[in-house]
Amino acid sequence: MESENYELKRSINRFLALYSMAKDPVRVLVTGAAGQIGYALVPMIARGVMLGPDQPVILHMLDIEPAAEALTGVRMELVDAAFPLLRDVVVTTDVTVACKGVNIAVMVGGFPRKEGMERKDVMSKNVSIYKAQASALEKQAAPDCKVLVVANPANTNALILKEFAPSIPEKNITCLTRLDHNRALGQLSERLKIHVSEVKNVIIWGNHSSTQYPDVNHATVTPANGEEKPVRSVVADDNWLNTEFITTVQQRGAAIIKARKLSSALSAASAACDHIRDWVVGTPKGTWVSMGVYSDGSYGIQPGVIYSYPVTCDKGQWSIVQGLKIDDFSRQKMDATAKELVDEKTLAYSCLN
Repeated sequence: MESENYELKRSINRFLALYSMAKDPVRVLVTGAAGQIGYALVPMIARGVMLGPDQPVILHMLDIEPAAEALTGVRMELVDAAFPLLRDVVVTTDVTVACKGVNIAVMVGGFPRKEGMERKDVMSKNVSIYKAQASALEKQAAPDCKVLVVANPANTNALILKEFAPSIPEKNITCLTRLDHNRALGQLSERLKIHVSEVKNVIIWGNHSSTQYPDVNHATVTPANGEEKPVRSVVADDNWLNTEFITTVQQRGAAIIKARKLSSALSAASAACDHIRDWVVGTPKGTWVSMGVYSDGSYGIQPGVIYSYPVTCDKGQWSIVQGLKIDDFSRQKMDATAKELVDEKTLAYSCLN
């Protein structure tokens, strides 16, 4: 029996290898590729975590000039890992070269806030970076390029990129709130002592910041051998769900920095793969995920900001889940995070001017 299973696995692997050779490779850009998140992300992409076990890829890795040697070291490791799906690696500090022909762009690079810096100083630095990268994507990327902004302030960086890459469809520019979504699922699974796959349909509304609203009002739990039930009824502790649960998810990034003296990298890279995979491949029926997308006014949120909504994905397109009931508690939280995004937009535009 054991030898039969081994031969079956070998046959499946041979089939996947042959099938992948027949598919055109997808060009995936990772900016800030020599950094923590980039270092965690590129092997996941090369292994097929982002686009599937049969999709060959060409990695484009971009970073700033002082990180050029480290970037070369990352390329060396990718070669040494001998990933079957990795067809080629482009390593550069030139944004024009990096963006040439890319089908997917994961924007990890940005300017982090340093001690003593004012909020406007950080915003000004990132506005400058994303304006330049938007211009390069506009001119060099594939026409259907899908963009995911990871670097903070992610929502507003994505908005700036959208403004300066007008030929890229607005539905193709998104930001990462899947990390917060996954954190919410993780907290619920730990609280209930169940596997995380048994929880679904949490929502992250708004900004990828401490004002985000992790909402469980429409989330459900489906035990392996049981019927689907609302999370609220299974947890049976509204006080925890309305207070500690929300703040834990909102402040999880800070807690990780305190614990490991470095920011979230592995979980952020994994969430970026989840975001792109569901966007490209599609979400399972009856399941939604959270994505920062360009607001169309749904749920009373002002159009013109990148806001995290519950979405479903099909055939490479996302759609905002409509018709969910919003209670007064949720309305207040959703509006508060929307106001922060409007304020960030105003600040970003003042930096442009």
